[in-house]
Amino acid sequence: MKNIFNKEVTNEVINRIEQLTPTSQPSWGKMSVAEMLAHCCVTYEMVYTDKHPKPNGVVRMLLKAFVKKAVVSETPFTKNGRTAPQFIITDEREFTTERKRLIAFIIKTQELGGAYFEGKESHSFGKLTKQEWNNSFYKHLEHHLTQFGV
Repeated sequence: MKNIFNKEVTNEVINRIEQLTPTSQPSWGKMSVAEMLAHCCVTYEMVYTDKHPKPNGVVRMLLKAFVKKAVVSETPFTKNGRTAPQFIITDEREFTTERKRLIAFIIKTQELGGAYFEGKESHSFGKLTKQEWNNSFYKHLEHHLTQFGV
């Protein structure tokens, strides 16, 4: 799996995001391109903001037991997989705004680097290694950029 903390990889991902247009269409799924960009921002909002409440202890235990491996492993996400409720975008989003937000989050993450994330507490899964953080960040972006053909 590529290392999202590597500047060259980050630049590659950003170049792919910049190839998207407001009229880009998905190969699968129901999200518009603006909704997809907002959806990808949720991962970073959970790291850098308090916008999304943390799950309670029981839910967190279930997420760690049944979801964590799928999110932090190197196994790609499947098409049309289930999405956690906080990742579902239900309101109208503006393409340029969401694209700028996502790029800013990706740059911030790369600049903080893997060492910042080593042992950092995840919103849903407890402490993760920098490799697990990398896998979750990169894999999610790869999945949706592929979905939109870039």
